[in-house]
Amino acid sequence: MPVIVCFGDSNTWGSDPVTRNRFGPDVRWTGVLRQTLGTGYTVIEEGLNGRTTNLDDVIEENRNGRSYLPGCLESHRPFDLITIMLGTNDLKARFNRGASDIAISAATLGMLALKSGCGIDGQPPRVLLIAPAPIIEVDGFDGMLAGAAQKSQEFAGRYQFFADRYGLHFLDAGAVVKSSPVDGVHFDAAEHCKLGKAVATRVVLIL
Repeated sequence: MPVIVCFGDSNTWGSDPVTRNRFGPDVRWTGVLRQTLGTGYTVIEEGLNGRTTNLDDVIEENRNGRSYLPGCLESHRPFDLITIMLGTNDLKARFNRGASDIAISAATLGMLALKSGCGIDGQPPRVLLIAPAPIIEVDGFDGMLAGAAQKSQEFAGRYQFFADRYGLHFLDAGAVVKSSPVDGVHFDAAEHCKLGKAVATRVVLIL
C-alpha cells in the first residue's frame, strides 16, 4: 500500500478562508486526495498554520519547516512519496524574501527528503514539489503581506526551475486552483477538491 506524506502550511491543514476554522477531513485537499486514490493508498497529513520553508518566526514560534522535517520523515518512514507545498508564509513582509529565495528554500526541503533514506527499503522517497497558488490582494489586505501578491506570481517558474535542477517532481498549484477572494490566501472547499484531484493524478503517474 503506497504511503504519501503531505507536508505544508495552512492550505494543507485546511484553513477555511471565511471562518478560519478547519475544513472537515473529506473537504481538505488531502482528504480528496485520499478519496480519489482509493483504499489502496495511505495519505498522511502534515499541515501547520504559519509554517515557513526554513525561517524562524519571532511572532509565530515553532513554524520552521526545515527544523521539523527531519523528525517528520523519520516518524513516517517508510513512505513512498512526500508532497511539499510551502512558501506562502515566507512572503510575509517581516522576512523580506524574494520569490527565488523562497523557491530554492522549498526545493532544499525536497533534497533533504531525497537524502533521508526514508523511502521503501531505505531508498530515497519520491518528492513532489508543489508551487503554492498566487495570493490575491483584497480589500483590507493585511499589511503583513505587503508586496507579496506580486512575488507570488513568480512562484510557478521559480519552483519549476529548482525542481528540475534537483530532480524533484513538480506541480503548479496556481494552474489548478485560485486563492479565495475573501482573504486572498486560503482555498475554499471547491478549490480543495480541484487540488486534491490534481495531486492524485500526479501521484499515480509518479508511482
